Amino acid sequence: MYAVIKTGGKQYRVAAGEKLKIEQIPADVGAEITIDQVLLVGEGESVKIGAPLVSGATVKATVLSQGRHDKVKIFKMRRRKHYQKHQGHRQNYTEIRIEAISA
Repeated sequence: MYAVIKTGGKQYRVAAGEKLKIEQIPADVGAEITIDQVLLVGEGESVKIGAPLVSGATVKATVLSQGRHDKVKIFKMRRRKHYQKHQGHRQNYTEIRIEAISA
């Protein structure tokens, strides 16, 4: 069984037992969270597609860790104009493990 969930402005295809890094959510490590924005649920040949969400479908997950991704370096330059700009960014994430999908 698999599902397509929406969290943090992104969509993810998940199945039970998978580990996933999503946009940061305010939850403690070890806490169990419920994601109710399920767009699609599939099992074998049967697929339920929501309009926009599948009613009654939830995904249960456990928070494994909170962290920050690797640094992304931004470098802007205009040639011959003596302009250079350096900038860096590290995005926060929450790592979760999908426990169960219920439809």
